[in-house]
Amino acid sequence: MSAEHVDGGRTIRALVADDQAVVRTGFVNLLSTQDDIEVVGEAADGAEAVEVAARTRPDLALLDIRMPRKNGIEAAREILAASDGRTRVLMLTTFDLDEYVYDALAAGAGGFLLKDATFPELLHAVRVVAAGSALLAPDVTKRLIARFVRTRPVPLPAPDVDGLTAREAQVLTLIAQGLSNAEISERLTITDHTVKTHINRLFAKCGVRDRAQAVILAYETGLVRAGTGPSGV
Repeated sequence: MSAEHVDGGRTIRALVADDQAVVRTGFVNLLSTQDDIEVVGEAADGAEAVEVAARTRPDLALLDIRMPRKNGIEAAREILAASDGRTRVLMLTTFDLDEYVYDALAAGAGGFLLKDATFPELLHAVRVVAAGSALLAPDVTKRLIARFVRTRPVPLPAPDVDGLTAREAQVLTLIAQGLSNAEISERLTITDHTVKTHINRLFAKCGVRDRAQAVILAYETGLVRAGTGPSGV
């Protein structure tokens, strides 16, 4: 259970894993300056991250994608499985076209952050993902997913979307386009509550847990095609 912050809000218990000591220490020091974030563990590789996560049960694991012994994707899968999804995962990558970003999102990570992100961007990402939302930077995430769906030799198996209503399919393509709930509401001329209802239903039907996996689903099933914008909206 997360501790209660002195102001009544939730304190985010975070784990930081990166094989570069200077980078890891920098993230730890930055996060530790915040009253609502407590760093409960550090790890120098993926295997250690899994061990520390099992011991500390953090709300959020900040994992470098490329680490020795066990990479961040493998560590994310194990941490998510062991915590039954209670621990959220935010991946760190050096390059915005890292070959592993697509797989990290598919594995269940709530989002990714470039290592050269600013301090405010880091804090925003930690808080958004810890709260259970997906961190999707549309201009980067869409490009990454489109690129790797197009180039990966064997696509990941994806749920069938034939069971979606026409409106749910529209909402899914707009999510993949990077639109927020408010923007979807405006585009389709429906209430925000109705948008949320459609999203909850399509997530349940397709077995996805957040917007990151929904974007992947849209590409894998052909609702959105790599290199082109969504159609049918």
